[in-house]
Amino acid sequence: MSSAGPKQAIYESLSEVAQALGHANRLELLEHLAQRERSVEELTALSGMSFANTSRHLQILRRARLVDTARNGKRVLYRLSNGDEVVGLMKALGRVGERNVAEVNRVLTDYFCARDSMEAVSRAELVARLGDGLVTVLDVRPEDEFSQGHLPGARNIPLAQLDRRLKELPKSTEIVAYCRGPYCVLAFEAVAALRAKGFKAARLEDGFPEWRAAGLTVETSTAA
Repeated sequence: MSSAGPKQAIYESLSEVAQALGHANRLELLEHLAQRERSVEELTALSGMSFANTSRHLQILRRARLVDTARNGKRVLYRLSNGDEVVGLMKALGRVGERNVAEVNRVLTDYFCARDSMEAVSRAELVARLGDGLVTVLDVRPEDEFSQGHLPGARNIPLAQLDRRLKELPKSTEIVAYCRGPYCVLAFEAVAALRAKGFKAARLEDGFPEWRAAGLTVETSTAA
């Protein structure tokens, strides 16, 4: 048998995964599912798409084995299939885009770097600072996402509540903020707002899903 036969079969299967990733709305749905499992109704509200379009995109992701379903009573919940691997795949896609796609670099410069040109805190650096008790970790995602998993000792103040809850944060230690992932704007906006109020603040290099995918310790609890 020619080696081209099985190789071509593998490449055809891989192309289905690549095609499933080849839509901005599906990448956004994967980002939301990387935080926790969700229903179609929740994903429709988060994405701003119609229910029909959300369902269609989810079925494409499911056929590519990127998401699974589970039933909770009458509700069907979607979750990432082999979540850490999917998060790693999206991370790799982002790295390639940042290196090779001019539009990605333009948006990074015009939006993200304009809000925070300082180097982000790496995961390894944050682990060291946590061990020394030298940092306050701030999770600015919504409370439902925080409760399903967060960094050790993190405080949860969703971005929309940050201005009125500043008194809960110490000015004596640096604050490291994080959110859903490397392109989530919540942490960028939080760091800018904190610095404007006199806090020493920085952001984590990516978000909670990447932290968990790296095998680092996570906690689950009610919002703090």
